[in-house]
Amino acid sequence: MRSIPHFIGGRPYAGEPARYGDVFDPNAGQVQARVGLADSTVVDLAVADAVRAQAAWAAVNPQRRARVMFEFKRLLERDMQALAELLASEHGKVVADAKGDIQRGLEVIEFACGIPHLLKGEHTEGAGPGIDVYSMRQPLGVVAGITPFNFPAMIPMWMFGPAIATGNAFILKPSEKDPSVPVRLAELMMEAGAPAGVLNVVHGDKAAVDAILDHPDIKAVSFVGSSDIAQAVYARAAAAGKRVQAMGGAKNHGIVLPDADLDQATADIIGAAYGSAGERCMALPVVVPVGEKTADALRERLVDAVAGLKIGVSTDPDAHYGPVVSAQHKARIEQYIGLGAEEGAELVVDGRGFSLQGYEQGYFVGPTLFDRVRPEMRTYQDEIFGPVLQMVRAESLEEAIGLASRHPYGNGVAIFTRNGQAARAFASRVEVGMVGINVPIPVPVAYHSFGGWKRSGFGDLNQYGMDGVRFYTRTKTVTQRWPSAGPVLDQSFVIPTMK
Repeated sequence: MRSIPHFIGGRPYAGEPARYGDVFDPNAGQVQARVGLADSTVVDLAVADAVRAQAAWAAVNPQRRARVMFEFKRLLERDMQALAELLASEHGKVVADAKGDIQRGLEVIEFACGIPHLLKGEHTEGAGPGIDVYSMRQPLGVVAGITPFNFPAMIPMWMFGPAIATGNAFILKPSEKDPSVPVRLAELMMEAGAPAGVLNVVHGDKAAVDAILDHPDIKAVSFVGSSDIAQAVYARAAAAGKRVQAMGGAKNHGIVLPDADLDQATADIIGAAYGSAGERCMALPVVVPVGEKTADALRERLVDAVAGLKIGVSTDPDAHYGPVVSAQHKARIEQYIGLGAEEGAELVVDGRGFSLQGYEQGYFVGPTLFDRVRPEMRTYQDEIFGPVLQMVRAESLEEAIGLASRHPYGNGVAIFTRNGQAARAFASRVEVGMVGINVPIPVPVAYHSFGGWKRSGFGDLNQYGMDGVRFYTRTKTVTQRWPSAGPVLDQSFVIPTMK
């Protein structure tokens, strides 16, 4: 059986792991590989190797580091098809969606190619008599990223792209559910010209995560996962003196006003709710039509659209989505569907019990649609992370804004309308970190930053964009004076000013 190794020092790690985890094919429901699970000793080796590599890498000028990023981008584009097929085989998302996963990560790499400009500091000449002040951005040293299963290419690149470009060495701990693509990314980074040790990959579970959070040579940790774990990661890493950004879960709302183009809104909502089997932190699992007439019309369209969805294996080019990642996750989603019905929501379309001919052991869940969901229901409060769309009816825009703003998660939200004034007011007032106006999945482009509010994000700096550059660097400010030859000036025992 294929084994997936750690990647340390520019090559696969040769040591024999004490423990292994199974890597499944979600389409067939069978084990296809095994992955070694790191303990603290392996994490120590990876960090020590990164420490050795980082100082020399930081001394490489930004233009040359940018050339490595440009070459890495070229190699990603060269291997796009193979990477997407490998990703889909372990995650379950269809190949076209896997290509989107890689492409959105590649766009952050493109942003990182501009690192010579992004690292420029500030300069003031003549801040005082003969005094100039300037600032510089310097790398932190060795930093780490802990990434989830749902985007095994995109989220690692969101993290290590800016981190490596700014002169850090990076320890990546990807999900053990789909670990092959992260290793392949590290191999491509070495092929692109990055020195061995600049990007190390260690696989593992809580033991590896704890070793990363506690390691004194790791200066910063970036995390994406569920909110409870994100909060715990933030607390533990911060207590260890590290800089931390920890992105949590989501329950994103789509507000549909009466003047919206309902056909377009339906198409957008269906794709955002059921794409990638709903396993996205920026999925749209809650739709909030304003007014009963709007709700009834939208429901009719949604039912027809759900009936037209095709669920298939990852390699089926006609499938809208594939299986979920594991048998345990499938069971969890179906339990939530049952709970929603028990709570009194109207189960319009039930996706439980879906079976794909020839792949009866696969982890498939059919599309599910609830109507008349109430805010106090647990299925509304919790992140289900599956192909389940819930309709919560609202009487006014004010009520709809309140629903999204009061929810404990605050990752993304969208509004569908032709009314610019209403959209502008909504964007200004809603208490959510990322807003889409007639855009169902408002993931910002690579030169802005990704981050949610409330229990969707812990820490002060967001992912990628300029926040990514800030997160992986620290500012040093220099105040300089070059006195001319002459008598020594009087000493001053008060704080210096620029009068």
